Amino acid sequence: MLITTLKDLYNNLDRTAKPVQPTGFVLATKMAFPQFAQTAPNGAPMQQDAEEFYSGLLTNMAMAMPVSSSNHNTNTNTSSGNSSNNLIDQLFGIEMEETYTCDELDGGQTDETNNDMQVDESNTEPTVVRHDLHRKLVCNIQGGSDASSQTNITHIMEGIELSLNGKVEKRSEVLGRDAIWTRRQRISKLPKILAVQFGRFYWKETPDSQDHAGVKCKVMKPVAFNGILDVYDFCSDRVQAVLKKARDEALAREEDRIAKKLKGEEQTESTETDDKNKMDIDETKGNEEEDEDLKAALAMSLQENDNGNEKEAIINPDEQVFIGHELPNDFQGKYELFAVVTHKGRDADGGHYMGWVKAENQSQSNNNSSSNDEKKLRKIADTDEDNDDWFVFDDDEVSPCSTEDVLKLKGGGDWHMSYLNFYRAKK
Repeated sequence: MLITTLKDLYNNLDRTAKPVQPTGFVLATKMAFPQFAQTAPNGAPMQQDAEEFYSGLLTNMAMAMPVSSSNHNTNTNTSSGNSSNNLIDQLFGIEMEETYTCDELDGGQTDETNNDMQVDESNTEPTVVRHDLHRKLVCNIQGGSDASSQTNITHIMEGIELSLNGKVEKRSEVLGRDAIWTRRQRISKLPKILAVQFGRFYWKETPDSQDHAGVKCKVMKPVAFNGILDVYDFCSDRVQAVLKKARDEALAREEDRIAKKLKGEEQTESTETDDKNKMDIDETKGNEEEDEDLKAALAMSLQENDNGNEKEAIINPDEQVFIGHELPNDFQGKYELFAVVTHKGRDADGGHYMGWVKAENQSQSNNNSSSNDEKKLRKIADTDEDNDDWFVFDDDEVSPCSTEDVLKLKGGGDWHMSYLNFYRAKK
């Protein structure tokens, strides 16, 4: 029922430019998620968390939108062997490679619980590798994933990196007790649409209060973000090898373009034809060399060394490596910001949510600008950011804005601040 009413809501929105009452969808939401039907003592609906609603909605949609095996991408050889069996995970799914290394047995350290005896290297704890599927990344603002880091986060890249690494306490079979492990996550399958949640809200204990119930707080500090999010550094070696090939090719094309522009080359049609034929031949040779380089890089990144034994590749480098569903050709690991959900107010249980959405078909219009001066006018001052058109949705009121306005939603005061950022794979 929830998915059906959502479909009806979208159809109604497409039919008119006037405000639409989402009555049916709201009622279906309260039936699917009873907590969203809670009311305050005065009878008014209680404030709910936008991320909880988003995650719950995706979970319901995933169950309602299975994908048959015949519709799967035939090349689904991910590192974990998992494949997305529903449309939601094909669009939003982020497969994570999670590695755990025991700190207390690293390098043969001593075990204090066993009479300070030296741990034999043959008894070192093996690295634990797991794979899990997520539907968002988290930008950790206050502390790390182990809740003890005091790192000062000022940019989204720093917050994501912090959330992907940390210390955890788990059982060590070699030591026979709980020990401290280092956890490291890397992306092994990329989504077409990437969601990032800013860790704005957290639960604070109140041991001195009468009910000791605790209180939900909001982190107000500013955390900047850009119109482009580059996830290359967050990817596994396997994925990086594929992305690096596309990035190197793009860099070579750009360097060639700049070199020609500096030389001021003006070629006749015949010269261009000859150069094109020659370029095709060179490109064929170059692609063969690049393919060999990629195969070698993949083979190296997928090797495991077992106590000095001969390394063994776990995948045939001749096979095409699958890194995500419906990604653009020559994808470089860069995502374009196209939507933001903001929260205004200091109270985590109150305030106001708003949506900010990028206007469509702007890349083409920017490329078709009649002069360089017009293109410069579309840039944010002193940056390479395109100052594109956006719309802000405040309930039933819609107003125009720009990328420059959106990038100011970083927090630090009582103004709207980003809570959920949505990115799409950049072509």
